[in-house]
Amino acid sequence: MKYLLFVSIIWIAFSASAQDSSSIVVHKDPRLDILLKKQGDVNAAIKKANSHTARGYRLLVINTNNRQEAIAAKTKIYSNFPELKAYLIYQSPYFKLKVGNFRTREDAAQYQKNLGYYFPKGVFVISDTIEVTPEKESENE
Repeated sequence: MKYLLFVSIIWIAFSASAQDSSSIVVHKDPRLDILLKKQGDVNAAIKKANSHTARGYRLLVINTNNRQEAIAAKTKIYSNFPELKAYLIYQSPYFKLKVGNFRTREDAAQYQKNLGYYFPKGVFVISDTIEVTPEKESENE
């Protein structure tokens, strides 16, 4: 008898809680949607203003599976062209050495000719995401 009473109390408790949870109504202020939209616009503007990357061109100097060869090529770039930034990337099983941050293909082609002397196997202009230095605003503003 105790067992039946216990089970019936548990069943009543569960059925009551199930009915209460289905009747919850949430009232949202419509101004929240406007605030969320404004905050999203502000975040997008800040991200765009602080962006330091853009589409551009780099020179692919070497593509090899020999790490020492790639490091030697990077050293050669830094010693002969200190103004260029070199990026050594490992994409299994190859080491790729890319150099420069060129906004136009013509700028990259000028360096391609100069690098061809040091790398006779070929230097190729490739499209890539480059690092961009932010433009300095004039001091009169």
